[in-house]
Amino acid sequence: MAGSLEIMSFVLSAYGNVGELKYLYFVIILFWYLSICVANTVLILVIRVDRQLHEPMYILLCNLCVNEINISTSLYPLLLSQMFSDRHEVTVPWCFLQMCFMYTSAPAEFCSLAAMSYDRYISICHPLRYNVIMNTERVFFMILLVWIYSFLSVILSFSFVFSLKFCGNNIENVYCDHQLLIRLSCSLSFHSFISDIFFVFVSIFIPFNLISVSYVKILAIFCRKTSTENKQKAATTCAPQIVSVSNLFVGSIFHSIDSNFIITQVPNELPKIRHSCKRLLLHEKINSFVLEHLCSLGDIHQSSYR
Repeated sequence: MAGSLEIMSFVLSAYGNVGELKYLYFVIILFWYLSICVANTVLILVIRVDRQLHEPMYILLCNLCVNEINISTSLYPLLLSQMFSDRHEVTVPWCFLQMCFMYTSAPAEFCSLAAMSYDRYISICHPLRYNVIMNTERVFFMILLVWIYSFLSVILSFSFVFSLKFCGNNIENVYCDHQLLIRLSCSLSFHSFISDIFFVFVSIFIPFNLISVSYVKILAIFCRKTSTENKQKAATTCAPQIVSVSNLFVGSIFHSIDSNFIITQVPNELPKIRHSCKRLLLHEKINSFVLEHLCSLGDIHQSSYR
């Protein structure tokens, strides 16, 4: 194709030159990354060691922790390695690999929350059949299905990016974003728009609808019960996941807006770095709160509804 180049690496131009502040940013991001990994790993180990926590909700919670480590590891190590680089280059295979793992985390998290909402629905609406329906084998099959579905949704949506011919290698971000990669291609096809719509549909709207159905049925049951205690149980059961789902949904919208409009309009390099990272940092912070809240409420839920 005329004008196409043999691209071996991409340049992450949003880093720019931050001067001596790079040391401060490095320490903050490293501390944040390690705290995420340690907190989620400790939670997984606690659930693994304590046999009383070998319940479906806690097993699904472990899967959510694994996904938190996945998205953090797909972003922060590269971010840290680029802090002291002069050229801020990333090879094409590593760029594609980061893109795949980062975008896999979105459907994985929505689907994990959908599985957890289904667990709450069975526990509350069908307590006598809970142990039969949510047995260990079925829970692990649900987790396996979550990851297979997540990987397939990414591969089917963005596999065409791997075969694109690029006419440039300058990515105006601090990580590899598929929309910015498509902008670098020599030809923009209608296929890219269809792939975005398909990815949003299968990774967000389908699991979001499953979550909504589960909680609508849960709330419908509690609406028929007028006691204040039952209403409080409904609120404490639904609130943590509603917060996390809302955060994910809003974050996905802002990510789309960010990739299409905002990041290219920010003229200074330092605000670009902050702007690219703040949504991901907020996402981790809110989900850390959700994980802690779910752990603290777990025993209450199990004893109250089963």
